[in-house]
Amino acid sequence: MKEASFYEKGENRKVDCYLCRHHCAIADGKRGICCVRQNRGGTLYTLVYGKPCSRQVDPIEKKPLYHCFPGSKAFSIATVGCNFRCLHCQNHEISQLPRDHDQVFGEELSAEAVVEYARKAGCRSISYTYTEPTMFYEYAYDIAKLAKEAGLSNNFVTNGYIEEAPLVAIRPYLDAANIDLKSISDAFYKKICGARVEGVLASIRKYKSLGIWVEITTLVIPNHNDTDEEFEAIATFIRDEVGPETPWHVSAFHPTYKLTDAPRTPAKTLIRAREIGLAAGLRYVYTGNIPGLDGEHTYCYQCKKAVVKRSGFSITEYNIDARACRFCGATIDGIGL
Repeated sequence: MKEASFYEKGENRKVDCYLCRHHCAIADGKRGICCVRQNRGGTLYTLVYGKPCSRQVDPIEKKPLYHCFPGSKAFSIATVGCNFRCLHCQNHEISQLPRDHDQVFGEELSAEAVVEYARKAGCRSISYTYTEPTMFYEYAYDIAKLAKEAGLSNNFVTNGYIEEAPLVAIRPYLDAANIDLKSISDAFYKKICGARVEGVLASIRKYKSLGIWVEITTLVIPNHNDTDEEFEAIATFIRDEVGPETPWHVSAFHPTYKLTDAPRTPAKTLIRAREIGLAAGLRYVYTGNIPGLDGEHTYCYQCKKAVVKRSGFSITEYNIDARACRFCGATIDGIGL
């Protein structure tokens, strides 16, 4: 085990954790909401340091990150645990394992070994993904620092509930993040995720202010967050408080875990959400999880021509030179384009 960071010791061997916005007060012998940070005798430990439960090479587009070294490979890594309890979690077998079954598992793998695997696989970046990277923050921090020294970039795929201090601390090594904005409704967050929306919004603002490249994803769930008003509110938040250059991914839901009474998201809903986002002034809005839609491609916001065409996670046509649209010269936003 490794001592956790971002916590304070209190009376009677209690500790207060400030890694995420839950601010768990943890009694001796107990764990936080994430179930992977435990108080032992007044010292908080992370139970997952150096214990990834999943690692593989992915296309960066799978994250999804469409404006971050497009067409490159990302070495993806995760440990068990999450500080949300989303009823529709698509990776609940690992994210909710400590909560549902009181189990913590993973192979022994050093930070140095992770970076070496990434380099040998020809990856351009390391993605901390599948579960919530905040839950293995200490491990991710050590990997990210070594990765940066080795010339690799780092990105989080995250629920956006990290506190400001740990985000500031990892900022020198963190280049990009895809952040879930699951809804603009606090009622949705409380009921479906066990969190508060304002914490997510505040975190998104902080990522942006620190100069980390941000892309936003909303999983559209029929009868839960699929109204025009919801789409307009999310698009307006992104435009006004993150920036119109921020890509917004609207993705299709399929029934899973504890949310099986909602139907799959129809393509027409994603198309409508994309139209609303573009009408609100966002430059890039993408549709996900339903192949074959126009929303797979990147269009120049100035001349409206396709500068990146995709089929699933593969790029089939690329019309950007040094971040400039080949057709009209407009600057296409992102990093590594």
